[in-house]
Amino acid sequence: MFRRSFNRFCAGEEKRVGTRTVFVGNHPVSETEAYIAQRFCDNRIVSSKYTLWNFLPKNLFEQFRRIANFYFLIIFLVQVTVDTPTSPVTSGLPLFFVITVTAIKQGYEDWLRHRADNEVNKSTVYIIENAKRVRKESEKIKVGDVVEVQADETFPCDLILLSSCTSDGTCYVTTASLDGESNCKTHYAVRDTIALCTAESIDTLRAAIECEQPQPDLYKSLGPENLLLKGATLKNTKKIYGVAVYTGMETKMALNYQGKSQKRSAVEKSINAFLIVYLFILLAKAAVCTTLKYVWQSTPYNDEPWYNQKTQKERETLKVLKMFTDFLSFMVLFNFIIPVSMYVTVEMQKFLGSFFISWDKDFYDEEINEGALVNTSDLNEELGQVDYIFTDKTGTLTENSMEFIECCIDGHKYKGVAPETDGLSQTDGPLTYFDKADKNREELFLRALCLCHTVEVKTSDAVDGPPESAELTYMSSSPDEIALVKGAKKYGFTFVGIRNGHMRVENQRKEIEVYELLHTLNFDSVRRRMSVIVKTQAGDILLFCKGADSAVFPRVQNHEIELTKAHVERNAMDGYRTLCVAFKEISPDDYERINRQLIEAKMALQDREEKMEKVFDDIETNMNLIGATAVEDKLQDQAAETIEALHAAGLKVWVLTGDKMETAKSTCYACRLFQTSTELLELTTKTIEESERKEDRLHELLIEYRKKLLHDFPKSTRSLKKAWTEHQEYGLIIDGSTLSLILNSSQDSSSNNYKSIFLQICMKCTAVLCCRMAPLQKAQIVRMVKNLKGSPITLSIGDGANDVSMILESHVGIGIKGKEGRQAARNSDYAVPKFKHLKKLLLAHGHLYYVRIAHLVQYFFYKNLCFILPQFLYQFFCGFSQQPLYDAAYLTMYNICFTSLPILAYSLLEQHINIDTLASDPRLYMKISDNAMLQLGPFLYWTFLAAFEGTVFFFGTYFLFQTSSLEENAKVYGNWTFGTIVFTVLVFTVTLKLALDTRFWTWINHFVIWGSLAFYVFFSFFWGGIIWPFLKQQRMYFVFAQMLSSVSTWLAIVLLIFISLFPEILLIVLKNVRRRSARRNLSCKRASDSLSARPSVRPLLLRTFSDESNIL
Repeated sequence: MFRRSFNRFCAGEEKRVGTRTVFVGNHPVSETEAYIAQRFCDNRIVSSKYTLWNFLPKNLFEQFRRIANFYFLIIFLVQVTVDTPTSPVTSGLPLFFVITVTAIKQGYEDWLRHRADNEVNKSTVYIIENAKRVRKESEKIKVGDVVEVQADETFPCDLILLSSCTSDGTCYVTTASLDGESNCKTHYAVRDTIALCTAESIDTLRAAIECEQPQPDLYKSLGPENLLLKGATLKNTKKIYGVAVYTGMETKMALNYQGKSQKRSAVEKSINAFLIVYLFILLAKAAVCTTLKYVWQSTPYNDEPWYNQKTQKERETLKVLKMFTDFLSFMVLFNFIIPVSMYVTVEMQKFLGSFFISWDKDFYDEEINEGALVNTSDLNEELGQVDYIFTDKTGTLTENSMEFIECCIDGHKYKGVAPETDGLSQTDGPLTYFDKADKNREELFLRALCLCHTVEVKTSDAVDGPPESAELTYMSSSPDEIALVKGAKKYGFTFVGIRNGHMRVENQRKEIEVYELLHTLNFDSVRRRMSVIVKTQAGDILLFCKGADSAVFPRVQNHEIELTKAHVERNAMDGYRTLCVAFKEISPDDYERINRQLIEAKMALQDREEKMEKVFDDIETNMNLIGATAVEDKLQDQAAETIEALHAAGLKVWVLTGDKMETAKSTCYACRLFQTSTELLELTTKTIEESERKEDRLHELLIEYRKKLLHDFPKSTRSLKKAWTEHQEYGLIIDGSTLSLILNSSQDSSSNNYKSIFLQICMKCTAVLCCRMAPLQKAQIVRMVKNLKGSPITLSIGDGANDVSMILESHVGIGIKGKEGRQAARNSDYAVPKFKHLKKLLLAHGHLYYVRIAHLVQYFFYKNLCFILPQFLYQFFCGFSQQPLYDAAYLTMYNICFTSLPILAYSLLEQHINIDTLASDPRLYMKISDNAMLQLGPFLYWTFLAAFEGTVFFFGTYFLFQTSSLEENAKVYGNWTFGTIVFTVLVFTVTLKLALDTRFWTWINHFVIWGSLAFYVFFSFFWGGIIWPFLKQQRMYFVFAQMLSSVSTWLAIVLLIFISLFPEILLIVLKNVRRRSARRNLSCKRASDSLSARPSVRPLLLRTFSDESNIL
């Protein structure tokens, strides 16, 4: 019976390509048919990346794909295979440390994924086998098994609902873990199996299901009202029985699982550029030393001195091969100029730094009892480099907390609560001579509001239906719908709930009206409307439709539009969200045809969405317009102040919304995106339709706007941000259809120019409003701006599922933990409770993250150049013999132990400007824009500083050694003492340089800076104080202790540290002098201003601390 019924639903689907047949209970449909068990995947979920066996090779492969890691591996192999001046340990140990730390981090993260997988896979489920409940692990469910699920349990795989404990075969489900929607959805059992409510009866079922192959789309599925998705939770229903159709990695939840797309920050790109520069420096050093070595050896005495005769093998070696080997040896000697440990430090800084966002109490929202969430720590510094912000309107700039304001019925406005059964009516629109609408039309309109929705009623009682006297709580995925149902309640029509497929409405006379819900034509962002088909108790069949005016007006009688249009436009200008309401009567014959078409479209295995869209299109025609509604969506707290601050920081804010232009425009004025002085340029359907040829009119407008903007703005883009405050501000308004015309223009040369002209206009505007946008168009706009010249950094912020595409497309995606579910927050890089939190996130956290990591990167290259330059200079004094200046232990531990912790602490804790000052003065954000701290200028400054200090280290020590006897007992120092003095000055200088740069001292900074220096001294005494049995040469034995016994050495070390840091100290002094003079000038100006004004004008309480300090 079930199979016959199913095949009937699939009529017209002769070609079933890519389908699967599932036998319920894994029983053959009939004993005469041969049953061949099909092979489907098991129900195990695997989100982990590694296994015990492949972890080592797979992880190593991934790590050595990094250029720096691969480079150091090559250097290590060269040291092992070629006779090089330094031990393989010097590069092998740091590389091993980096690889090990990263592997432990990635292994731990994967272990957490394994643990989460096991919790799911080993969970207990109940399968119906041989009319009995059998307990099994979730991973052992097979396709075709009948599964029993009880209330508040999660569905272990994708199930077709066979029956439930309710008589009508319904169950209630929440899909918060799938799409973020927390509202209950109603699902219906297959009609043929509703009565099979026990294990014994369900086991007698012999049926086959033919369904499509697994696909990831959550909303394109076979009979979506029958399909229960893995990850969803059963609510308000004691138990259900369902048959497994998709299991394990073929479930929709598993197919929708995807790792975050790899977004690379501008800092990472700068690091790669710097690495290439330093790699060229390394190659140049190696080439210079190799060349000069053979120039030096051109003299026979230098080539083969009496104390170092060549072996026969060395004499027979090819000169080219020897030169290549020497080149590699110099590469190994200077390889520490490339900072391999920087990658680990950067990763640790990003990971640990991201906790400061999560811990920030200012991001905590008491309403939802949550704070900020960091989904991606790789982009922290990108928050300080944003150029463009793309924001949604509803739920992001506004509260998405809807309140019913007024409605219009046949051109008459109804506002306020009805004192009696009649509404409070005012005339509105062209037909001003009507006092109010007809009574029947009023009731029809209010019934439409009570029936055309997907709202569910929640009471403290059972699901079977609340008593009419109980307090009703409405639940829906859309706040608009709840507002409309509550609005109808104000005027005496109350939606009581749905029971057994029948909607119950209490009218103004306190009578219960019952309507059979035949079909729901769900809302989607393309149609922009939704409809229901209901049957009255008298047997009449009605269709009620509500949607955007642009989606409803073309489908109703033309003469009815004028009555409502004025009302809709006026409400939109006031900033209200408007919906139009229409209806039509359907004859029984027409309904039979419509019903058949809907069932065929829903059961189609191929092109289901297209077929359903066509059927919906055919049904929603020739309707009669009843009226319209106006709902207010209040502006979020501090939304206007946030946008003002972002503008002051030099950021361009674009609003991308699906709302109509008038509503969005009103909101933009309210949140100060547009100022009263802003001149608006419109590229909308209204402005283009003035001409017969839209393309020609569009081209005229584009050219006109470009001329106006180019005349008012300077050519230089660098001064553009300053120009906003000095010149006339412009704002652009564009709608979806005009954008389509620009992006999808025809192929002739003039049309191809549309996009470039449009982008030129956008770049000159301080704010852009894009209305009537589809989700795909939002992503297209973000992509278009991303690809502009200069690759500006984009940030998208939104709260709904329709914002996910632009959030994923932009460089940084911010999700609002809003009322439209959590899809945006789940797909974002960062999630915050409110739009106002964006201000501190960018202006304070983003600023500090960028400054910290930029300083970290520059400092790493600086200290490594300081480290390796003396080694290079030393070659000029040792005959280019590849003699190391530093001991192997110092080479190995310089980056790992002696200088790593101070810069890590700095990069986590530094506040060069107080965090409150950053949040209150947005102009400071402009100082670091365009990757200012990692440009060529700062890079050359750090490089020349390192070159200066490295030269001071080497030649200062060299001149000290002109007097070879530095001790009182006339003992002569050797080359290891020379190298140790240079290294000591190096470690103290680079550490004290960081101390000079630190503006925000904590006990952690003190501990790691002075602790690192103390550790170096302790290690040097320890390393040189013991004869180590595993070392062939004890070259450092007692060197450090003997070195410090000389007063000359102490003086030299202190003097060289001071000379090295003197330019930096001088720079700090000059900056402080200039800052003080600027403050003095400012205070003088304030004093003169205050003298010219009356002292009583400003209350004492409003005086700032700076005022008081100036007076003192």
